[in-house]
Formats: sequence, C-alpha cells, structure tokens
Amino acid sequence: MKVASIVGARPQFIKAAPVSKKIRKNHHEVLIHTGQHYNEEMSAIFFEQLGIPKPDYNLGVGSASQGKQTAEMLAQIEDVLLSEKPDLTLVYGDTNSTLAGALAAVKLHIPLAHVEAGLRSFDKSMPEEINRILTDHVSDYLFCPTQTAIDNLRNEGFTNVFNEGKFVSEFCDSPLVCNVGDVMFDTAIYFGKIAENKSDILNKLNLGKKEYLLATIHRANNTDDVGNLSRLVKAFCAFNETLVFPIHPRTRKSLSENGLLPKLENSKNVKLIDAVGYLDFLMLEKNAKKILTDSGGIQKEAYFFKIPCVTLRETTEWVETVEDGWNTLVGSKYDDILVAVEDFWPKGSQRQVFGDGNAAEKIVEILSRNEN
Repeated sequence: MKVASIVGARPQFIKAAPVSKKIRKNHHEVLIHTGQHYNEEMSAIFFEQLGIPKPDYNLGVGSASQGKQTAEMLAQIEDVLLSEKPDLTLVYGDTNSTLAGALAAVKLHIPLAHVEAGLRSFDKSMPEEINRILTDHVSDYLFCPTQTAIDNLRNEGFTNVFNEGKFVSEFCDSPLVCNVGDVMFDTAIYFGKIAENKSDILNKLNLGKKEYLLATIHRANNTDDVGNLSRLVKAFCAFNETLVFPIHPRTRKSLSENGLLPKLENSKNVKLIDAVGYLDFLMLEKNAKKILTDSGGIQKEAYFFKIPCVTLRETTEWVETVEDGWNTLVGSKYDDILVAVEDFWPKGSQRQVFGDGNAAEKIVEILSRNEN
C-alpha cells in the first residue's frame, strides 16, 4: 500500500511520528510537508527530534491569509498526488494543510483517512472547526481519539462505527469510524521519558520544578484581536510568579505590530523565549506549576502529564479535560485569568479517555486489513 501523508504544522509532526513509523514497516509512505510551519523551531527540529523521515516533498507554502494559504496548498498537493498516485491519503487534525489535503484527495477519488476525527468545539468562528468538519465529511476512514469524538460523529449521521479494539476483518462500506485512542498520547508518553535525559532547558533558563507558569498563544482569535491580545499581555505581566512564554512567530509579529512586545520584554516576571523544540517543550510542560494556552494539543499534553491547564479560549474540543477537572476555560478575560492562576486546582481524578498508547498501531492495522 502506498500512503501519502500530509503534514504542515507542529501538532501534525507530533501525531505523524508514531503513525509514520508503523506505516513504514510494511508499506510505502510518501511524506508531504506543506511548509505551513517552516522555521527551524517550528518545523525542522521536530522532524529531527521525533525521528520523522525527511519529507519527500516540501511545498514551502509558508504564511498567508486563510484562503490564499489553503488554495496554494491545494494546488500543489494535487500535483503531487497526480504524480505519486497513492492508494490512500492520510491527514491529521484541523489545520489548513489538512483541509487542502482532504480536498485534493477526494476530488481525485483517492481514499482519505483522517487522524483525530470527530473533534468539535461547536464554535464556527474558529477556522480549525471548519477545517475538521469538512475533512470528516469527505473522509473514508475517521480515526477518533476519544468516545466523545465518536458521539459527535454519530450525532452528525455517521453510522458505521467501531469502538476501540474492534477491528474490521474485511473492507466495510465507507466511511468507517473507529475509536483508536489519541496518537499524541503515544508520542508524549514515549518522548516524555526521553526528554528527561536529553533536555537541559530547565538549567538553561534557571527554572526550578513546579516554580513557574508556562504560556503559549497562537490562535487567530487571540493573535488577530488586539483587545484580546492586550488583555492577555496585561494578565501575563501581573502574575506574582515567573511566567515562561515561548513565543510563536505569528504571535511575535502581532505583538510587535500592536506595540505590545516591549511590555513583555520589560516585565520582571515574564521569561520571553523563542519557540523551542519538542523535547525541551515537553520538559517545560512536565515541570510547570500550571499551563496557560489556547492550543488544543497543549491542553491534552497538560492532561497527560497531570498539569493544571488554564485555557485562553471560550470553548474547547477536548471537553474531557474540563469534565475531569484538569482544565478551565477563561477566554481572554483579565480577571478570570488571574483568579484561575491563583485558585484553579484539579478537583477530580483522570479517566483513561485517550486510549492505551497504541493508537498508531491500531490505525495501521485497520488500514492494512482493509487494503484492496
């Protein structure tokens, strides 16, 4: 089986690492990197540290408006698929790279598999929500990370559903919906142990374990709205404890253009650093007192490592983290952020909602069994 795997952003590199490894044991993978994340800290270092093979194609699309970026990816991915003629196209998550890959594949009548299917924030103001809904509804294989994702798809009319562990012995009518667990859980657990031995980020930044907060911002709702961004900066500078803030290139640009970057640079409590590699970031996550983020993937990683998470959004697709009491949604509200940092602590135990750490193996087994 020849599989065209499409990635373009940090979360997709993390998801692709275990799946790519399993695919290449018995199948041929063509890896297509759209270049959505393209600098060293957001791209190349992740391939190196995660052991992902060098992409067969790097489209170099880079940053642009939503429509222009997606259109450029769609045109270039279509050219690659026409040339390579894969048996299956594999996409991950909710980015423009995923939507472009999905549209290119389905219009060429190439079977499509979506890893991390079924997620819903029920907030269509988020471009990610549009991307994942559209991708789900053109996919032939929908690999869900949780039971909630399965339930979301059932509510949207999907009926050919198999729960975790129930594999299909022969080809079934598509779309095929399976709860396989979360591939990010596979990666975080495995590389979290490696990071303990290979990362020295805590020493470099002179940080003690559980003696700092960790923050990330990159969502359009925060970076493109100067009101939201200003309130977040104000809150970050008001904390009475150290805040480590690895800054996304998009966020740095917005902060600079809106005159907010000097406030962070001159703050006594904020450690503003460039984006870091995967192993360093895992160490920062595992040893933080609390994490503040608008990232979906980091909400999960906080949950995996049992770190309280303060989500800088009004909604989340990872409702399990909130239901279990390990995540609280505060949006960009200044007072709510300060209260959460001071007073929010987990109130419940964690369930095994993200699988058993073998999601990648299950995905490849299902694809292999249904190979024509």
